[in-house]
Amino acid sequence: MADAPDTSAGGSSVKAGVERAALAAAGLVAAMPRLVLEAKRIAMNVQHGLHGRRRAGTGENFWQYRRFVDGEPAARVDWRRSARDDHLYVREREWEASHTVWVWPDLSASMDFASKGLAPKRERALVLAFALAELLVKGGERVGVPDLMRPSASRGIVERMAEKLVLAPALPDSLPPAFPASARSEIVLLGDFWSPAAEIIARLEALAASGAHGHVVQVVDPAEETFPYSGRVEFREPEGGEALVVGRAEAWRAEYDLKLVEHRARIRVAAERLGWTFMVHRTDRPASDLLLALHARMGSGGPGAAPRPRGEAAE
Repeated sequence: MADAPDTSAGGSSVKAGVERAALAAAGLVAAMPRLVLEAKRIAMNVQHGLHGRRRAGTGENFWQYRRFVDGEPAARVDWRRSARDDHLYVREREWEASHTVWVWPDLSASMDFASKGLAPKRERALVLAFALAELLVKGGERVGVPDLMRPSASRGIVERMAEKLVLAPALPDSLPPAFPASARSEIVLLGDFWSPAAEIIARLEALAASGAHGHVVQVVDPAEETFPYSGRVEFREPEGGEALVVGRAEAWRAEYDLKLVEHRARIRVAAERLGWTFMVHRTDRPASDLLLALHARMGSGGPGAAPRPRGEAAE
């Protein structure tokens, strides 16, 4: 005998959540071609302002000179450069082996939120993910999407990502999957990260357990930072559907600001403890600003890479 339909409040809430997810998925499919074109345009404009993701290692291209360290083979000394002063120098070359960058854009219901005149957070996260993938692949890296797409260096990386994301689960989680990233990989997480801080930190710890380096980007709408509400306002939780009616919303502003600072501080401290970075990106700011800052942080370190030492320009 078939089960009777669930007419309880819980069943109605689940049904409403499924319906909202289906509508969001349909909207995402319709918007995807526009987002792909926007991401490629941004990547093209940003590319001219980027530096290389250079690391010391094997390769053919000169990178920099550095001081000779006792115990190194004498064959590594660049005698021509060393003859110019009282120190011995080694000519370092650029590390050329590509590695994997995992990019995860949050597609959960809370990413639908948008202030008047601004794009939803989900669209901005997707544009950032696509543009970053385009830049990384052009730079010789491989890009994958956790649980959806294996790492690839294909020139059509953006189209491949878009196809896989359109086919993602109808009710995506608001936290990245705890997938097994290798120690030499890098992870970029793009979401609003409004889940409880303890859950976020636990997931970051799981992702960093293998030694992978990572970057957490909190994508937010300006209203989520400034809390511009006043008077009687109904706030609705986007994923659970619960509603809260407030009589004087402006009276909540000070406490909201404090909670926001505390929430971000906990995530930032945890990320830094793991050797990861944490950034905030508002949807009223250009996507190119975040891409430049993120690419700079990715280029300055990573698994198996020491910070770039001071060196002299090539002759």
